[in-house]
Amino acid sequence: MKIYTKTGDEGNTSLFGGERVLKNNIRIEAYGTIDELNALLGITLTYELNSESKKVLSKIQNNLFQIGAELASPENVKSSAIKKITTEEINVLEAYIDKLDENLPPLKNFILPGGSKGSAHFHFARTICRRAERIIVELKQKENINNNIIVYVNRLSDLLFVLARYENHVTSTPEIEWNTRG
Repeated sequence: MKIYTKTGDEGNTSLFGGERVLKNNIRIEAYGTIDELNALLGITLTYELNSESKKVLSKIQNNLFQIGAELASPENVKSSAIKKITTEEINVLEAYIDKLDENLPPLKNFILPGGSKGSAHFHFARTICRRAERIIVELKQKENINNNIIVYVNRLSDLLFVLARYENHVTSTPEIEWNTRG
């Protein structure tokens, strides 16, 4: 099987179920941004991360693939192969946040993205996650989608922030506080 099909050469692509849409369709933008986030998490995994962060990322990457598949499926396409994100996956993210956050010093100021390489990449992933959330919210205004996707992505951005802080904490890398005077 060849990797190129030439079916997208005119600027369109297929959703699950076969419907053809332009590549700048909001649905394509939504799952494309989720894919971008997943790729950055894959890059982040190449760094020396603590074992807890690696464990968390493995589960998240699988869930992001699931979300991408769900977003690539119009409402009229029903497939048992596409598992929907549920409150169970959201609860897992919240448990990770709580577990990691209890080991962190309380925030007293805003912090700037950065620190260790792993932390900086988690901060970068958080910004892509927030963009994905904005796009998914826009998609939801136009089409019916699983609301758990929005909740999951929102919670994921919180977890990515906590993971960034956690990476700095376990590597004894100081957080950079925002200086309002520049």
